[in-house]
Amino acid sequence: MSHMLRDTLYRLPRQAGPQCLQCRGDGGARELTTWRVRLSAGTEARSHTPGEESVLVVQSGAATVTVAGQPFDVSRKDVFQERASAIYAPADESLTIVATSEFEGIVVSTPAKHGGSPTRVCPDDVRVNARGRGNYAREVHDIFVNDSVAQRIMVGETFNPAGHWSSYPPHKHDGKDGEPVLEEVYYFRIDPPQGFGQQLLYTADGECVSHVVRDGDAVLLPYGYHPVSSPPGYRLYYLWAMAGAERRLALHEDPDHRWIHEGTTP
Repeated sequence: MSHMLRDTLYRLPRQAGPQCLQCRGDGGARELTTWRVRLSAGTEARSHTPGEESVLVVQSGAATVTVAGQPFDVSRKDVFQERASAIYAPADESLTIVATSEFEGIVVSTPAKHGGSPTRVCPDDVRVNARGRGNYAREVHDIFVNDSVAQRIMVGETFNPAGHWSSYPPHKHDGKDGEPVLEEVYYFRIDPPQGFGQQLLYTADGECVSHVVRDGDAVLLPYGYHPVSSPPGYRLYYLWAMAGAERRLALHEDPDHRWIHEGTTP
């Protein structure tokens, strides 16, 4: 498995239409597939993977999204200016996206059973959670997490102020310490966009990888701890999607770093 952490960064130049960033079955991904969809006004795209439920999270622009014959209007100025708008499509239902302005969205999917209803999440529906403190304070936005809509997938967004850390203290959910096994993907945005962030992946037995992440990158998190940092001057965002053995946010923190919750050096 040692090659997996090394090969977990996906960097593809933006292009028009649907663009697969990482695919289930490739590179060690067992659960998740991630697409980026970019459309000019008046153009359309269809996203459909048979047997998989999917979530579209708007990054910017406006569109009409139709699922199972139901049209939903979605829009977002930008991930750093407005909370998320998102659409859930049950397994075996496609997302048809017709852009009404320049549009960019991310679609994540995972295998699920047939059934369920198309659902829209509006900005006011997003649950905002303050996490951490000091220079690891950040906001975590729940989009589809504690709902009864999705079967297996969980989706949210994390916002790091400039110079802050997140996914911290480092945590994991690979099952090696009794926690449920959950695969995860991060999709990054940077403000201003010429900046960068740092994604660390490491295990207790010494495997360690560091990725410099840039605006539009995706990282697969197949196992191990995975903290994130943003440098001074650059806000960092990542969309996160998870799927696995259970549909709940259960994680195992690195015992070497749990002491930071008490704020006293061990």
